[in-house]
Amino acid sequence: FRRFQREFLLGYLPALAADWLQGPLLFQLLQSRGFLRSQIAVLYSCGFASNVAFGLVSSVLVDRLGRKKSCVLSSGLCSVSCLLQLSRDFLALATGRVLAALGTSLLFTAFESWYIHEHLEHHDFPAEWIPDTFSRVALWNSGLAVAAGLVAQLVAEGLALGPVAPFLLAVPFLALSGIFAGKNWNENYGKSRPCSKACGEGLRGLLSDPRALLLGLVQALVESILLIFAFLWTPVLEPHEIPVGIAFSGFTAASAVGSALFRRGVTGRLRLQPL
Repeated sequence: FRRFQREFLLGYLPALAADWLQGPLLFQLLQSRGFLRSQIAVLYSCGFASNVAFGLVSSVLVDRLGRKKSCVLSSGLCSVSCLLQLSRDFLALATGRVLAALGTSLLFTAFESWYIHEHLEHHDFPAEWIPDTFSRVALWNSGLAVAAGLVAQLVAEGLALGPVAPFLLAVPFLALSGIFAGKNWNENYGKSRPCSKACGEGLRGLLSDPRALLLGLVQALVESILLIFAFLWTPVLEPHEIPVGIAFSGFTAASAVGSALFRRGVTGRLRLQPL
């Protein structure tokens, strides 16, 4: 089990590291290309809207295409997106945001689906062991997020390579993830379902349970706030000459601490109950 777990982490963690590297300096990069804030907002919105659209069909696509192929495809799409950041053309950068959204949708669908299927169906490990793997992923992911901000700041400012450097640095990590998964992982598939049927089942599930609908609405509002924050935090901090990579590391470190405190409060002596 530990060998299988390590094989999954070696394929998944480089892709997560690459994803985090693209976050800290995106606004600075687009600003350095000479775009107005309104144009940058359009580019951000292209990514956000594409993420919503692809999120509706990503699970169906992954099940049909194959989960290993989807993991490799995710790495390829994100790599092309990173390379498009070298362009100063608005349409090329918008295409990059759309490709990044599709790659990210696959990233957070295909890898975990592949793991769960292999864990249960191929290796026949107990289902109770699955949380152990994903708790390790969460721990590593927090560390990678904090490190990504520091590394992005180092390569962009410390080495004077500019805000495009973290995107180029992400490409080798994506290549490592895609090549490792392609060579070492088995292929597996999910149930082949029409997209309309899968979306219809999800919609009926929301409408049939008012609590699920309310939870979805609350989550949507929270995510909306976070997306607004993702766009605004860089221009707010820049006039104060605060290194945005280090600020990004601070944000992600605070998020990791909050998650740890929540787990402690729910499972520890306090036994707090989520509302």
